[in-house]
Amino acid sequence: MNLKQSIFKAGGNLRKMIPILVGVLLLATLLNNLAQRYYDKLFTGNYLKDTFIGAIAGSLSFGMALTSYVVGGEFLHNGVSLLAVTAFVMTWTTVGIMMLPLEAKMLGTKFAVWRNILNFIFAIVISILTVLILNMIQ
Repeated sequence: MNLKQSIFKAGGNLRKMIPILVGVLLLATLLNNLAQRYYDKLFTGNYLKDTFIGAIAGSLSFGMALTSYVVGGEFLHNGVSLLAVTAFVMTWTTVGIMMLPLEAKMLGTKFAVWRNILNFIFAIVISILTVLILNMIQ
């Protein structure tokens, strides 16, 4: 395949992807704005439960990683545990439930689902280890 054929093929794939991408981005923006209003009310003060709540909220969120740091900082300021905030930030940046339809179309459903499941599990494990290590250092 030469360069010209590759460019045309890539352009065709991009044209197929645009409707899904636009739909996902619009839905994600709408749901993200609604969800961020209620994040503070989700957390209970229970470390284990809050870790899962943070991981789920981060998985459902969408945006640049920088935004997750700002939201995580607000959570810490409002008394949410470091464990829950770490799980939230980890899943925000590694799990993409909102982008799952697009990812499944481009990379395959099985790959996309397994990637998100494994990233969710490892984000929780890494969050726990991170907080444990920080507590040992202090």
